[in-house]
Amino acid sequence: MTEQRLFSNQRLIRLIIPLVIEQALTILVGMCDGVMVSSVGEAAISGVSLVDMINNVILVLFAALATGGAVVTSQFLGARQGEKARQSAGQLVLMSAVLGVAAAALCLVFAKNLMRLFFGSIDDDVMAAGLTYLHITALSFPFIALYNAGAAIFRSVGNSKVSMQVSLLMNGINVVGNAICIFVLKMGVAGVAVPTVVSRCVAAVVILLLAAKPNQELCLNWGAICHADGKMMGSILRIGVPNACENSFFQLGRLIVVSMIALFGTVQTSANAVANTLDGVGIIIGQAMGLAMVTVVGQCVGAGDPVQVRHYVKKLLLWSYLSMAVCNALIIVFAENLISLYSSLSPQTVELTKKLVICHAAFSIILWPAAFVLPNALRAANDVRFTMFVGIGSMIAFRILGSWILCVKMEWGAMGVWIAMIIDWVCRTAFFVTRMISGKWQSKYIPL
Repeated sequence: MTEQRLFSNQRLIRLIIPLVIEQALTILVGMCDGVMVSSVGEAAISGVSLVDMINNVILVLFAALATGGAVVTSQFLGARQGEKARQSAGQLVLMSAVLGVAAAALCLVFAKNLMRLFFGSIDDDVMAAGLTYLHITALSFPFIALYNAGAAIFRSVGNSKVSMQVSLLMNGINVVGNAICIFVLKMGVAGVAVPTVVSRCVAAVVILLLAAKPNQELCLNWGAICHADGKMMGSILRIGVPNACENSFFQLGRLIVVSMIALFGTVQTSANAVANTLDGVGIIIGQAMGLAMVTVVGQCVGAGDPVQVRHYVKKLLLWSYLSMAVCNALIIVFAENLISLYSSLSPQTVELTKKLVICHAAFSIILWPAAFVLPNALRAANDVRFTMFVGIGSMIAFRILGSWILCVKMEWGAMGVWIAMIIDWVCRTAFFVTRMISGKWQSKYIPL
């Protein structure tokens, strides 16, 4: 059986390590952005963090569509249907471009309305900083959507090295641009936004050109991009739409609970923003494992081999738990040092941030892989409706309603929101583990 495995340990490692590096770059650049903009003041960091919550709702749509494309393409590759894999890749790029332009137009036209809708009670200086940041970053949406599509194409064949290299280029441009625009040109909040647009534009162009190079396992066919294929789009959307609904609702839920935190003032908002950024470090490896799970399980499903699906799910989950335990233990130990990177924070903000970071890290070790890595295996096996219903239901019942009770009614502020988050994780873990053990996901195999 070992000789018949689709992925050897060496191939898995070659897939996972670039994904970890790519996720780390994204998180660390986000930290750098926060550290740099914190020099402008707490209003700036609060405004940027709030808009990032809105941006994340848009970005998860792009990521969900890319996941749908990656699943379909991986399944075609596993079934040894190369031409259909190329067609699905082209349709993914086409749909990503359309969605990116539409999202940018929406945010540019309704920027102030969106800010008022979610954060109407925030201070005027926070609102001004947020609007500046949103207007500029919205211009980058078409480019980040196309980058995600290109990255998904390379990941579907197990070649995550290319997306890592392009991500390194993109984030390098972003960090250097931030430093110049903030500290040299004194552009304030705009100094964080403008390099984001430039870096994403460069990344989109580079990764699509690389994907179109001939003589590789999956070559992007420009003809497939220009010609809309309703059936192929349907295959991608069958995976992408439920995933988009789940993930978008997840981000909308986060927006709602952040608006609850905003009722308690800038200290609570800033502590939540900094803690969210630092907590991203603890889930870097988990997010990479989730992306790897899509590729590996997708190819096993395409090959019609549920035995290998179970084998790789167990292996990747084990690797996730071990690596996240080490990473989050280090975060707990060095929490104060990490928080000290952020200047201009009041002592009250620092103390609350420390509590939130330790809470997240401790429970991530126990719950995060089963709650967020495992469902990617179900999605790659076409069991997307189940994960959608569990994700949305748990978000409504525990994270939103629980936050309203603990944060607003009991006046626990940000800590109440984070306790509700842990309860949400427990629910997700229970449902996803039960689903995988039951084997009901196998009934969702649908020929592409």
